[in-house]
Amino acid sequence: MEERNEAFVWGDKKMTVIGRQLSAGDAAPEFMVLANDFSEVRLSDSAGKVRLVSVVPSLDTSVCDTQTRRFNQEAAGVDPDVVILTISADHPITQKRWCGAAGVDQVQVLSDYLEMSFGLAYGTWIKERRLEQRAIFVIDKTDTIRYTEYVPIIGQYPDYERALAAVTAALE
Repeated sequence: MEERNEAFVWGDKKMTVIGRQLSAGDAAPEFMVLANDFSEVRLSDSAGKVRLVSVVPSLDTSVCDTQTRRFNQEAAGVDPDVVILTISADHPITQKRWCGAAGVDQVQVLSDYLEMSFGLAYGTWIKERRLEQRAIFVIDKTDTIRYTEYVPIIGQYPDYERALAAVTAALE
């Protein structure tokens, strides 16, 4: 498996990210993550839809909390052919508790803690922490990646406007 040394900065430490960095035009890899009820969820479960995948290191941090709440708000007004997923390596029980406390109910929050299937397939697994690198992926109805953003620094926000514009473009 490919390792990208010093691809992510956490405080004053440069970290290794496992998995190939994907680009617009790549086929979206299949993955298996867990829903809050421990049921398996795959990319193919939302086939035929545009997917915005928001990846966060941990919901219990301020930037991840803000990112997930922002996409939850955006989800209320998006086209019915759009699915918004948030993926972290947090345990499903932790995610369920956080979603309830935060009132997050428009995005599907999913856990990669079991196998790190998403992290390996999408190149977001932070080796030294066994967490996900913050990233955004927009996948069109044909399972082609239309937009990627790998956020290189732990406390940095993604570009919400560019991600949402990519969703709109993928619907056309």
